[in-house]
Amino acid sequence: MLAEERRTRLLEMVRQRGFASLPELATELAVSESTVRRDLDFLEKSGEAKKTYGGVFYTGPSPKLPHFDMRQAAHWEEKRLIGQRAAALIEDGDAILLDGGSTTYEMALCLVGRPLQVITNSLPVANLFASSDVTDLVIIGGDIHARTGVTLGPFANEMLSKINVRRAVLSVAGVTERGYFNSSRLIVETERAMMHAADEVIIVADSTKFGHSSVAHLCDLHEAPTLVVDHKITEDWRSRLTAVGVNLLIAGETDNG
Repeated sequence: MLAEERRTRLLEMVRQRGFASLPELATELAVSESTVRRDLDFLEKSGEAKKTYGGVFYTGPSPKLPHFDMRQAAHWEEKRLIGQRAAALIEDGDAILLDGGSTTYEMALCLVGRPLQVITNSLPVANLFASSDVTDLVIIGGDIHARTGVTLGPFANEMLSKINVRRAVLSVAGVTERGYFNSSRLIVETERAMMHAADEVIIVADSTKFGHSSVAHLCDLHEAPTLVVDHKITEDWRSRLTAVGVNLLIAGETDNG
């Protein structure tokens, strides 16, 4: 079997399972564990896998949902940097809530393999942690929003009312002077329940979201104390946000907290 074919098969095995051990990969591919390690080094450099103790997690492109197909490619580099910056705010042992946005997914990729309690209403995000032996995973139940793969509605909101976490990380579809917006009233209702369940709320949004509203108003700017955005945000928006007390973190810049 050629190396390229073997790596393709290996990656598909990890993608389907979320996590796979070195021995099982070596057995199923009929190669040595040292060969698997070399292939995993290659895949890790390409960003498609992440090695951890005893095996490997899948960290490749997001699932084939319409929401991700349409949005993941757009401004992907900005979303990736925002995800990295937001992930740096999370401490080992934290209990966190993650919603189902594409930027939140990029953040979740950076958290794979860390000792955390992850609670999410996103099936794609949950899949990243489903096989982890160091991350405790809780999936919020409810109705499935087919386009995004998130759960929402009264069952989700009721479950969230009984949960408390240190941090909730939410993505938004628009930001104006009036606050943060998202594309569905049901999504916003569930995100509000997430906000109420958290000691701290972090919004992640790329700079293209600014100056645009959407169907449903989530909250005022000051109600989410921390915002992580990319460096393309305008000086005008930087001033507006800091003026209302938002802790503004610019992904890719080293001179912010």
